[in-house]
Amino acid sequence: MAKLPDLEALAIFAKVAEFRSFAAAATDLRLSKATVSKAIARLEQRLGARLIVRTARRFALTDAGRQLVGRATQILADGEAAESITSAETRSPRGAVRLAAPLSFGVSYIAPLLPEFLRAFPDISIDLHLNDAQVDLIGEGFDAAIRIAVHPGASVVVRQLCEMPRYLVASPAYLKEHERPTHPLHLAQHRCISYSYAMTSEVWRFTKGKKSASVRPSGPLRVNNGDAMMPALVGGAGVGILPEFFLREALETKLLERLLPDWSIPLGAVYWITPPEGPIPKRVEVLGDYLIAKLSHDPMTAAIPRQSKRRRSPVRKGVRR
Repeated sequence: MAKLPDLEALAIFAKVAEFRSFAAAATDLRLSKATVSKAIARLEQRLGARLIVRTARRFALTDAGRQLVGRATQILADGEAAESITSAETRSPRGAVRLAAPLSFGVSYIAPLLPEFLRAFPDISIDLHLNDAQVDLIGEGFDAAIRIAVHPGASVVVRQLCEMPRYLVASPAYLKEHERPTHPLHLAQHRCISYSYAMTSEVWRFTKGKKSASVRPSGPLRVNNGDAMMPALVGGAGVGILPEFFLREALETKLLERLLPDWSIPLGAVYWITPPEGPIPKRVEVLGDYLIAKLSHDPMTAAIPRQSKRRRSPVRKGVRR
């Protein structure tokens, strides 16, 4: 395999040529004169050519040195520019953030918060991708993702935005036709509506003190979006588990009823996820800090415009007939 170019020695050579002095270049680079001399000797040995002729009274570039100095100077300038851009981004965040978020939560609770953030950080842009599927941060080139899960796992860097309880629910119409379950194991006889992008395996787990029960749901419908599940639940198609932000209004208006309230479902949360390796860019860090500050208590009471309130289910009238 070919060796990587000796960029450090090339940059030092450019400085020596600029100042026409080893000592002056060493002072400018905050290096010892010996380090500068060794870098030039290393570069000459690597290239197999003398680059500088130096005596007590004379400093001159050889033909090889003159051919190389333009490229070396450009390499030094490119490196300084790259560091300058990165340093400026650290001081004043700038650049694009590619962010993935669940569709419904992203529309209702992330997107409405972004205008205020963008006003505060005008040099940052956000590329928001809404999809309930779990994305591969590195493979798909995302800077960060928001996930609703019991726990996202150890392969990523995790910060919690807020807790997100999950409830088992059904409509009054469904419960009128089917016996209300009083134990999780009774759900094996019920029509269960499943969420196909669940972060855990398709097993519903419940606890009550020291007791525990698990059920593998089966039923007529699987969906990959919580908003798509809501009409089926409200319309009496079955029972299902969803995060609270989907259910709050429907529970308050009695369109849905919570089942097995004395049994606990593993507590979910909304997480801010970043890749596991390397420093987090400042633009990503400040966006994460902002969303944590806004959502750290209850996302539904965050500073969100009123028009973003969740829409009522279109099947409401059909349930009340």
